[in-house]
Amino acid sequence: MSSFYLTSPIYYASGEPHLGHAYTTILADVLARYRRRAGEDVLFLTGTDEHGQKIQEAAAQQGIPPRELCDLMAGRFRAAWEDLNISHDRFIRTTEPGHAAVVSAILERLRDNGLIYEGEYAGWYSVGQERYFTEKEVGPDRKDPVAGGPVEHIREKNYFFRMSRFQERLRKHVEDNPEWIVPAGRRNEILGFLARPLGDLSISRPRSRIHWGIPLPWDPDQTTYVWVDALINYVTASGAVDAGAPKGRQGFGDAPLPSRWPADVHLMGKDILTTHAVYWPALLMGADLPLPRKILAHGWWVVGATKMSKSLGNVVDPLGLRDRFGTDAVRWYLMREMPTGQDASYTPERFMIRYEELSNVLGNLVHRVVSMVKRYCGGTVPSAPGHGLRREIGQAVDKYRDSMEGYRLHDGFAAAMELARTANGFVENREPWTLARDPQREGELEETLSSLVRVLAVLACLFEPVAPQKSQELARRIGLPRVPRLAELAEIAPGGQVVSSGPPLFPRVEEPQPSRAGG
Repeated sequence: MSSFYLTSPIYYASGEPHLGHAYTTILADVLARYRRRAGEDVLFLTGTDEHGQKIQEAAAQQGIPPRELCDLMAGRFRAAWEDLNISHDRFIRTTEPGHAAVVSAILERLRDNGLIYEGEYAGWYSVGQERYFTEKEVGPDRKDPVAGGPVEHIREKNYFFRMSRFQERLRKHVEDNPEWIVPAGRRNEILGFLARPLGDLSISRPRSRIHWGIPLPWDPDQTTYVWVDALINYVTASGAVDAGAPKGRQGFGDAPLPSRWPADVHLMGKDILTTHAVYWPALLMGADLPLPRKILAHGWWVVGATKMSKSLGNVVDPLGLRDRFGTDAVRWYLMREMPTGQDASYTPERFMIRYEELSNVLGNLVHRVVSMVKRYCGGTVPSAPGHGLRREIGQAVDKYRDSMEGYRLHDGFAAAMELARTANGFVENREPWTLARDPQREGELEETLSSLVRVLAVLACLFEPVAPQKSQELARRIGLPRVPRLAELAEIAPGGQVVSSGPPLFPRVEEPQPSRAGG
């Protein structure tokens, strides 16, 4: 069995989970579930980023220790992912002792390789972004260029990573591997970034200013820069570095440990692409570790023309939508509405259009087929060959797999929904209710119903990554013990299963009035 290691970003533990977090994590979950359905051994990693100045200051404002705030927020992210049916295999927290040990081991490796030096940094620092910006980047208004937050001019001792040494090697890797960063527009952004001189990276902050973090192993008066700390979580979870082993025998170089590294896909929003496609691979090169196999940067959810932002108060609460429409409906909307890599705008009207697809096309098909098997066959699926729609099934599965493998999830699920529409048309063309009135056409009736049950079994498989609960219920209603895997679809042979009815899979509801989380 082949393995697949997939990572979401780890989320900063200073704010509540919102739709932006939910989209990223559901996208990762859908990819993980698809890979499992394709028969792969998946490690799906998510978690929380728990160090740095923002955590330190947020905890101080609330009058609690930073660790208490991190425990609280990690619990809220875990609860949100449980509510959204996220099937992560590992939830990492950067406050774990094992992670701190791996960070120290990698930093020591970089230092041993002659890539760390001490220097002084003077520049504009954004607490909100926890990073420095140049005079040109902050502009005359003295605002950080990412979110428009305040910056302050700081001069302090730091340690630096010689990132500039890896500029040409990294540029060549991006150019030689056109599918390494997807979509293509994001790859072009990174090539544009690498066309300019690449500076060295400050990897520490004075502990007198930022105490909440991992101390540098050779200078306890310096705290590891939170982005360096956070990025290393991907290696920590993979098992590639045994931080407890003697120095020099920790899984680097000639004798790597058995592990899941490198990651098959790093998934993140486009706003943190540079850190993942420039800083991170340079650090990996410096530590003699392989690069991730793919970087997938998705777009933003916007409200009107404005990026969804907690500070702007326009964040849609995904759990509010879930309470009204169900988890699978929220997941379907997010995957179906946003072409992977592009921005998309949330509106209640678009949500209802996507929900009505589920209700009127898929849900209606399930209800019709199960009702007809009960009415005309006593509830037992007939053992006819079920050859109807075989060509359409094959075409839909091929398009689905091609789209999912190419990270065009919206196209993959469009193919699945189109198969459901085709099956509804098949019902109208065959008219089982007419066949049932003619005893001489009993064979046609059984063949029609068997074909439709086969389609439902295929749809349960195709929809499972995005709508796992409803797909399991669909499989149960047509008498299957579980949702089929992709490799089993060609061998599905309906016949003898007992169907069961139930309430609509996606009941009709009024238009949404989602709650908002902001402030």
